[in-house]
Amino acid sequence: MRLLRQAGWIVWKDLLTEYRGKEAFLSTVFFAFLVLIIFNFAFSPGSESTPEVAPGILWVAFTFSGVLSLNRSFLMEKETATLEALLLSPLPRGTLYLGKMAANLLFLLLVEALILPMFAVFFNYNLLPFSATLALVVLLADVGFVAVGTLFAAMAASLKTREILLPILLFPIVVPVLISAVKATGALLERLEFGELIPWLKILAAFDLVFVWVSYWVFEYVVEES
Repeated sequence: MRLLRQAGWIVWKDLLTEYRGKEAFLSTVFFAFLVLIIFNFAFSPGSESTPEVAPGILWVAFTFSGVLSLNRSFLMEKETATLEALLLSPLPRGTLYLGKMAANLLFLLLVEALILPMFAVFFNYNLLPFSATLALVVLLADVGFVAVGTLFAAMAASLKTREILLPILLFPIVVPVLISAVKATGALLERLEFGELIPWLKILAAFDLVFVWVSYWVFEYVVEES
């Protein structure tokens, strides 16, 4: 309970900072909106190719928005030298990781909650009948994406080329997450049986379990070297 309470303070600090600034949130949402607009013109909602490309378009908007938010994950602490203060405090390194990861996850979920209605309008989909299952797919995919992304964001925070380095490090690792998320979302949009989703959900859940645990234990060595 103490660990969760300490991580909760990190989450509260990060979300409060974003709420006061709002620049990162607004720019991330606007970027995702532009992605959907561009693809909406490239693929007409009534075209035959729309069901095939729509899941990929949605996750392109999700993942690139996620990279934008992850790039700022440790930027404020680096600029104000508060990361060193956090590392010198009695706060366990793993707790700092869990707090940062949870804050990044909540931020990304909030952005996606705004992106999904835009996607439904632009591509003429009714997401309400399977909204609960879609939320499960998004949550499982986001946990894996953010678990690895938070670790790599800490590694790249002190580098001048972090905006370039983070996606180069992140995307090869999260390929199973992206493929599974796109396939599961496609199955939902095509109204397939729930059984068609189970293999992809298992992959997402297994990835989450492995990489959250690994990132939690590796984070201590990452921040000491950065």
